Amino acid sequence: MNIALINICIRPYMDKPNFPIGLAYVATALEKAGYGFDLIDIDRHRYTDDQVAELLRAKDYDVIALGTLVSGYKFAKSLAALARSTNPGALIVAGNSVASSISEFLLEQTEVDVALKGEGETAFLDLLDARRSGRPLDEVKGIVFRQDGRYFDTGFAAPLPIESVGYPNWELFDVRYYIEKSLQDVPEPYPVPREEIRAFVVNTARGCPFRCTFCYHVFQYTKYRYRSPESILEEIALLQERYGVNYINFFDELTFFSKAHIEAFVDAVLASGLTFYWNADIRSDLFGEGDEALLAKVKAAGCQGFGYSLESGSPEILKKMGKQLTVGQFAAQKLALDRAGIKTFTSIVIGYPEETVETLAQTFDLCYELNIFPSTGYLLPQPGTPMFDAAREKGYADDLEAYLMKMGDRQDLRYNLTGMTDEVLVGEVRRHLQRISDKLGLGLGGDKLIKTFTFITSQEEADNAPDTCLAAVHNG
Repeated sequence: MNIALINICIRPYMDKPNFPIGLAYVATALEKAGYGFDLIDIDRHRYTDDQVAELLRAKDYDVIALGTLVSGYKFAKSLAALARSTNPGALIVAGNSVASSISEFLLEQTEVDVALKGEGETAFLDLLDARRSGRPLDEVKGIVFRQDGRYFDTGFAAPLPIESVGYPNWELFDVRYYIEKSLQDVPEPYPVPREEIRAFVVNTARGCPFRCTFCYHVFQYTKYRYRSPESILEEIALLQERYGVNYINFFDELTFFSKAHIEAFVDAVLASGLTFYWNADIRSDLFGEGDEALLAKVKAAGCQGFGYSLESGSPEILKKMGKQLTVGQFAAQKLALDRAGIKTFTSIVIGYPEETVETLAQTFDLCYELNIFPSTGYLLPQPGTPMFDAAREKGYADDLEAYLMKMGDRQDLRYNLTGMTDEVLVGEVRRHLQRISDKLGLGLGGDKLIKTFTFITSQEEADNAPDTCLAAVHNG
């Protein structure tokens, strides 16, 4: 069976490829099951459509698989069409949220034949086995397909035991290139000289225990699962041995959800003898006054910073978001981390229907007071979320195809659900970001105020920061 896996590039205008960890897990599962495949890594090589077409014409493929976020619908649609034109008889399969959140629409409007839901390792392997043996597709759990004019949804495959997930075979990709590019996600000031940093990503958990009204993720059908410290450290030790990796960007929707969770990890790090630096994503109310001893251990274990989302400084909007957080808790955590010498990376979502000039001021005033330059984005209502229903009510999704084709990065205002004009909303956002930039001495202006990866976490760092300071917050 000839199989092609495609890694889509959804930001072709940015030289910032990210290691495709989800696809890497799926590819590794295929390899372990004895399936051969060709990998077309568009994000790595920035292939043109003509080059992708040439690669797809190299064989008569039986199965061509791709996946992306629902915000990358237009790229999935274009590549599915390219796959069909080069391999008319291939089974075209899509995964990730573009497949699970709009399954039937994707099958109706694109050349995709099967939409995978949930964990791709299980569903895709079962689909391939069915394809090879001739079993009916309705016996495959975790897919949606169309047959004889009808849609069939087989539900979800049983979630994988998290400890069985392990780590992917990085060598299936150009891992050294991705290690080089991972430096872009390491915040300044660096813990060691820049040329000594070898950074990479590690996935420690699947899902999130919270359900924010603007967020859609492919694991929301099942409970939050996280790997043991021993499993994580085994992976990091191997990355160090093979590639000299000394900086880990934990790539999760939520890495640590409780103090006991993170303390177990840092105790294991300190006992292991491994030395490395790391960032992770945590709850926005995890730490506060009285956590000095625990945070000292966290810092001693190599932690450089935490990503955790403010989203809004308005208590009313936080409630509408479903955020189980108060502004006071966020501020208390930021100050506790400042005292511990641990950086903060945060994001905000602008543009809920309740947003006003006054609520914008609440959000940005808090960032100003706490010396945070936030990762700022406008509300991007995703199918499958309550905010998408709100967008429908305002008429934005009357033409779902046009709506999806318009989706993209959240740094551009695409759908305005507020009572403000676009000009007022964008103007207020830029005005507030400008005054924060001026206070912190970042020298930002114009589009760079919102289209930036810069985060400053304290006035001391602002005084010493270089002109360009890179960091990452995974939901930013």
